[in-house]
Amino acid sequence: MNLKTNKMEAEELKMFTLDQIKNEFIGEKGSEKRNLYEQELQLEVLGDLIKKVRLERNLTQEELGKLIGVQRAQISKLENNTTNVTLDTILRVFSALKAKVSFNVELENNTIQIAG
Repeated sequence: MNLKTNKMEAEELKMFTLDQIKNEFIGEKGSEKRNLYEQELQLEVLGDLIKKVRLERNLTQEELGKLIGVQRAQISKLENNTTNVTLDTILRVFSALKAKVSFNVELENNTIQIAG
């Protein structure tokens, strides 16, 4: 009887892709809400990457800030996903971390890659 119950429960469970879940709870691709979510997620990943590379280079936030001429608090904001940051600051951070930066710009039916 237990095996039969498990089989019935398994048949009732449905599988969903991550995109299907995002579509349902955040919005369809291209919607304003979904675009904002994706942008915030990218900034969070960028902040995590800055922190990871900084730690790999054995630098404190204060040391990295001195290398690019900003306060430790600015580095903390970058690492903790503050959205009010300039591209210039991000590029200076990665330059100080001796990391190569490249950008992908995706257009409908095309991809443009820009190496920095």
